[in-house]
Amino acid sequence: MIESAIWQKLRRGCVIPAHPLALDAQNRLDARRQRALTRYYLAAGAGGLAVGVHTTQFAIHDSKVALYRPVLELAAETAKQADAADGGPILIAGILGPTEQAAREAQVAVDLGYHIGLLSLTALKGRSIGELIDHARHISEVIPIMGFYLQSTISGMTLPGEFWRGFVELPNVVGIKIAPFHRYQTLDVLEAVAFSCRASDIALYTGNDDNILVDLLTRHVFRDGQREAPLQIVGGLLGQWACWTRRAVEHLEMVRQIREMNASIGPELLTLASQLTLANKAIFDADNGFAGCIPGISYVLMRQGLLANTASLDASERLSPGQAERIDEVVRRYPHLTDNEFVRANADKWLA
Repeated sequence: MIESAIWQKLRRGCVIPAHPLALDAQNRLDARRQRALTRYYLAAGAGGLAVGVHTTQFAIHDSKVALYRPVLELAAETAKQADAADGGPILIAGILGPTEQAAREAQVAVDLGYHIGLLSLTALKGRSIGELIDHARHISEVIPIMGFYLQSTISGMTLPGEFWRGFVELPNVVGIKIAPFHRYQTLDVLEAVAFSCRASDIALYTGNDDNILVDLLTRHVFRDGQREAPLQIVGGLLGQWACWTRRAVEHLEMVRQIREMNASIGPELLTLASQLTLANKAIFDADNGFAGCIPGISYVLMRQGLLANTASLDASERLSPGQAERIDEVVRRYPHLTDNEFVRANADKWLA
């Protein structure tokens, strides 16, 4: 079971950056800069950290690379050193692979003090819905899990409503990261949760980096005959929030105030939402099928001095031609989206 303080924080909603991987010039783990990133996120006000996820580079899960445990351990140790009066950050471990590997990773996460496993199903592509549910059930017996609808451009999978209706009934599912970058598929997940008996038990987080603020601002109401089932996406677990995190915290707080006051949504927030999507288009390299997604995040952090390079363990993951210039142009045009001043004032301390 997930501890009460962590559960309450997850259910209320918070900013959870998808933690990148810091590498040195020899493509080895750069522990100093890895710690600096963790310190940055927590100082920015993030309520949790997701480590070992797509933004951390799936290659760390390869036994030959052997970085899964060291990277998770570094984040957990650094988080423990942070001053936290609210139970500390929610620690979420990315878990992937066939059932045997995923179970091993789940146990590593538990041993290191992680609260939740974000379950990727990409290794089970082509399996039946029943097999996917059985896999999820097995892992959820090791660690509470958060479902993950990863966009099909990366996963090669579509997860229909039938899957989500079965998945949400698993008693140790505590949340879902909804990240298909697709409105119809996003609604498949929401509808499955709304009409389940566990709607109040499952925290919904956007992973749609192309639609962050609209996801957070929308109050969904599903109807079934005389019954209405309202739902709210409460927070985000996002690669886009791995940079400019201080602004992400401010944006979520604005959304929370609108919800609590039941206020109308002003046009300026929708304008901000569109500008953030424009920024994400450049950072995630949408024009090239997201090929430069991970290096794009690293490039922003490198511009700020938190990373030394944009290196990836997979040599094919690099900035696309012109991507750096597109990101530079976004920063020039929309400086209010960045948190450069916050990073500049604190980077030396985080890197110490």
